[in-house]
Amino acid sequence: MTAQAEHPWPLEIRVRRAERRLEIDFDDGTSFSIPFELLRVESPSAEVQGHSPSQKVIVAGKRNVGVRAIEPVGNYAVRIIFDDGHDTGIYSWSYLYFLGREQDKIWKDYLDALASRGLSRDA
Repeated sequence: MTAQAEHPWPLEIRVRRAERRLEIDFDDGTSFSIPFELLRVESPSAEVQGHSPSQKVIVAGKRNVGVRAIEPVGNYAVRIIFDDGHDTGIYSWSYLYFLGREQDKIWKDYLDALASRGLSRDA
């Protein structure tokens, strides 16, 4: 992995409210379009992630979640404020890069976790 890939830097972040997606272009040439739902259910907050992998919460009913605002946090992250009231996740550039790069696997794991618990993406 190159130093650039280890420390990706966003060049542009676009909120596409109608499409419910966050688009991010990074300085290594990669671009990602991440659904709001994925951002919400994979929030890096302790409320979702817990304090260990065994404490992770499977968040259901977020298919139509929206984003009210995105606020910068220093020069290393953003805080995403969702329209369901969730606002405690701090999304570092490297975490957003990880979510973008691994979203197919993360999405499949999320759908499998919902199914195994009899939960739905719908509210």
